[in-house]
Amino acid sequence: MVTCYLRYIIEPSKLAKFEHYGKLWIPLVEKFGGKHHGYFLPSEGANNIALALFTFPSLAAYEQYRIKSFTDAECLAAFKYAEETQCILSYERSFFRPVFE
Repeated sequence: MVTCYLRYIIEPSKLAKFEHYGKLWIPLVEKFGGKHHGYFLPSEGANNIALALFTFPSLAAYEQYRIKSFTDAECLAAFKYAEETQCILSYERSFFRPVFE
């Protein structure tokens, strides 16, 4: 199992647009076999940082999702939405594995 952690720098004045973007991706990750844990929007503190977490059974499964996302019409529409609205200034992606007991 691998969890993808996305840390976004967002345009604070476009928070509603970023929230819509997040709502587009949650079902898309699940469409390709992942489990989305949600988007986390600014509340207290920095007003330009947002997070997303989702898990795939393996890094290979995540990589397949990424490949498919570049040809899927719904994913391409979500990419285009972010580009057109400019709600995301930058992001970084990291991967984690869980430890249980």
